[in-house]
Amino acid sequence: MNREMLMLVDAISREKNVERDVVFGAVESALAQATKKLHQGDVDIRVAVDRDSGDYETFRRWHVVPDEAGLQLPDQEILLFEAKEEMSDIEVGEYIEEAVDSVPIGRIGAMAAKQVILQKIRDAEREMLLNDFMSRGDKIFVGTVKRLDKGDIIVEAGRVEGRLRRSEMIAKENLRNGDRVRAMIMEVDLTLRGAPIILSRSAPEFMIELFRQEVPEIEQGLLEIKSCARDPGSRAKIAVLSHDKRVDPIGTCVGVRGTRVNAVTNELAGERVDIVLWSEDPAQFVIGALAPANVSSIVVDEEKHAMDVVVDEENLAIAIGRGGQNVRLASDLTGWKINIMDANESAQKQAVETDASRKLFMEKLDVDEEIADILISEGFNSLEEVAYVPISEMLEIEAFDEDTINELRTRAKDALLTMEIAKEEGVEPQSAVSQDLHDLEGLDPELIPKLTEAGVNTRDDLADLAVDELTEITGQSADDAKALILKAREHWFAGQE
Repeated sequence: MNREMLMLVDAISREKNVERDVVFGAVESALAQATKKLHQGDVDIRVAVDRDSGDYETFRRWHVVPDEAGLQLPDQEILLFEAKEEMSDIEVGEYIEEAVDSVPIGRIGAMAAKQVILQKIRDAEREMLLNDFMSRGDKIFVGTVKRLDKGDIIVEAGRVEGRLRRSEMIAKENLRNGDRVRAMIMEVDLTLRGAPIILSRSAPEFMIELFRQEVPEIEQGLLEIKSCARDPGSRAKIAVLSHDKRVDPIGTCVGVRGTRVNAVTNELAGERVDIVLWSEDPAQFVIGALAPANVSSIVVDEEKHAMDVVVDEENLAIAIGRGGQNVRLASDLTGWKINIMDANESAQKQAVETDASRKLFMEKLDVDEEIADILISEGFNSLEEVAYVPISEMLEIEAFDEDTINELRTRAKDALLTMEIAKEEGVEPQSAVSQDLHDLEGLDPELIPKLTEAGVNTRDDLADLAVDELTEITGQSADDAKALILKAREHWFAGQE
């Protein structure tokens, strides 16, 4: 049978045009797998086949590991001190081997070995095809729907297959066998048999790549798509920037009579695209991203990375969009949290914030209302700003002399130090949680520590939160969080009727 095995190796080597050593390696692997089935546990078997005679030997082996590491795989490993009892000069990483009986290859064994060999050769061919495909540098996979696989769609391009998961499809689409499909190549997962290329039609990168193919100016470097936000199949926004003053970024992406943007829309099941001019000024960028709504005013909070955007009543619904879609996409596009409000809500919030700052300054700085209001009117809203902004900026306040400014800065630093010490010692300042928050109807007392930890210390702080912020802090359901926020806001509207 050894002669038969040599003939088998030679035949497969010639038929598949592979080296004899590759085939011998597959034979050794097949024999090792067959031998493992005769032993209990997950043993490590090595088979060595003589390339000339076809004779072969079989060994069970143990990997030498450091004593301190312990045995992670008892059937395959041996500690160093035990290995040295058998071979005094052995080192960590080497193997202790013991000869065991070899399985006869026989006719059935030869056929089994042939199957293993052919499978390994198919795997090698598959990997070669995949490497050849990926070496072309394509970002978009173009193929036809071949079959369904557990809800995923397998797309075939030549002899290479990609996998389009249900979660990465456009909701409106109903792809069928034979349909032509374009999708973004997201990653290659070699552990997936058959279709290792992971595809997406819902990723923002796919839209960016489609525009790159439709708009030559992007490939030429005259235009750049800075960001993209999508509701796949419904609506999307892209932010574009021109690196050449002679090129209109929006008009270029739209194309003559909308040909370029329509080509992208048609590929994405009618997904409507808003093209926005990117700006280094975050506020200007957000205003553009909220189009077609007209913005009345905007307040930027750098610390919270959020903006309060004020629109009039006519533009309120447009700015928010159906189901909050417009403001959500604008937020994703710009990377800023956007709070949409009308003029009345803005005025009420401003009044609440001014009152909170006034109380803070009067209490912590021990000043009267007049001085507190001067600080607020000059743009100071926190103790940190009073304590640490450059003194030259404070000297520009006409109402204060240098001695007053130095005293205010000293008091602010002392107050901050006291608050930090109290925090480190686990002692909450008495004023940390306001009584109106404690007394708020519907507020579970168990939630108060979570709120204070997040800096929500007053009823107005709670009222100022968005629903998703409160659910993240407390773990409540969205409905419960919404009801609690509305309850906290009731005093804002009291007496307006």
